[in-house]
Amino acid sequence: MTLYINCCVRSDSRTDRLARAVLAKMGEYTELYLPAEDIKPLSEEMLEKRTSLLAAGKLDDPMFRYAHQFAEADKIVISAPFWDGSFPSLLKVYIENIYAVGIVSRYSENGTPVGMCRAEELVYVTTAGGPYFPEFSFGYIKTVAETCFGIKSTRLVKAEMLDIDGMDAEKILLDAMNSV
Repeated sequence: MTLYINCCVRSDSRTDRLARAVLAKMGEYTELYLPAEDIKPLSEEMLEKRTSLLAAGKLDDPMFRYAHQFAEADKIVISAPFWDGSFPSLLKVYIENIYAVGIVSRYSENGTPVGMCRAEELVYVTTAGGPYFPEFSFGYIKTVAETCFGIKSTRLVKAEMLDIDGMDAEKILLDAMNSV
């Protein structure tokens, strides 16, 4: 199963359009539309609950439903526009919520993360109104996916310079869509 993690809040999102071009080549997928989910930053109470559940080995608690969904996906596509020098904060909150030791990752005897996710590939899709700086978004996702979650391959699909005067945003977007 391909998991589509959609972090695009606009109904006419260019990032979502580009992601759907990627998904069209992959076949069937399950969409997780983050803006519609009740995902919150981890509070002290939530952290204590998570720590207690993990320590007790109660990995089937509903708190871990997103972590299980992520860990069990064969492929993952994340769409997140490049906003204010990074991705939307909702994506970071999602990652914070899925990072459950024993589900997506474990630690080796020397403390090194060992990924437990099934996915062979994660595709990160983004668009930017100006120039795109991958180290502030894709770089983070790539490192977490490969180093902590055990996903072997990460790929960036992007369209940039979409809001620059004189640039043909639709052509840039269509070229990116046709190149996937």
